[in-house]
Amino acid sequence: MKLSLQVTLLSDSTFGRGDGVPGVVDVEVEHDAATGLPLIRGTSLKGLLVAECANLLWTAEQANPELGAAWATAAGWLFGSPGSGASSAANLRLGPAVLPAALQAAVRADLAQDSHRRTFQSPAEVLGTLTTIRRQTSLTAVGAPQRGSLRNLRAVLRGTTFEADLELPAAGRPEWALPVLAGCVVAARRGGLGRNRGRGRLALALACEAAPEQPAAALQRLLAALEGAPA
Repeated sequence: MKLSLQVTLLSDSTFGRGDGVPGVVDVEVEHDAATGLPLIRGTSLKGLLVAECANLLWTAEQANPELGAAWATAAGWLFGSPGSGASSAANLRLGPAVLPAALQAAVRADLAQDSHRRTFQSPAEVLGTLTTIRRQTSLTAVGAPQRGSLRNLRAVLRGTTFEADLELPAAGRPEWALPVLAGCVVAARRGGLGRNRGRGRLALALACEAAPEQPAAALQRLLAALEGAPA
């Protein structure tokens, strides 16, 4: 089953790449080096879903242990388990979340032109139009800025929407796999760095071009199962 995961930023967000640009930013966002267009790695997205899955499984276990066990089986099939081998590896295939293909093509075409014809002179300039620099500092016990703690972090602007390809193989797929995945997707509300400073608010949505009704139906099934679970 081929799906897509849409990620809309509701606030400026920093999905860092672990390095910076000396004199510009201490924490750089993940982006395509050839175009400067920001992206979100599939591993980062999977981490968000796994974190929400743990909360979902706990809720199901408290409501109905039998239901919790069925959902845990689906979660293991989706996300695998630590130290898993071939028989218990993750079956969910999740690519990076990127900007629309048309925008990517337009930027690549622009950067390929002679310098005097370009809208953007470099990938760094492209990145700068879609991001902002946020500054933050640590505070002492009395609320004063801590010396030497000022950091510059790049953040992708709110309102930006990314899309990632997602695939669930049919072979061996548990019946609760799609409902559990749909529940994890709608539960994810924050991601990236600076979440305690107002950044990283997200809205995630699951879509299926071949069967548009399936994600919503799967979510409704999951919610109905929780509502119908014995207290």
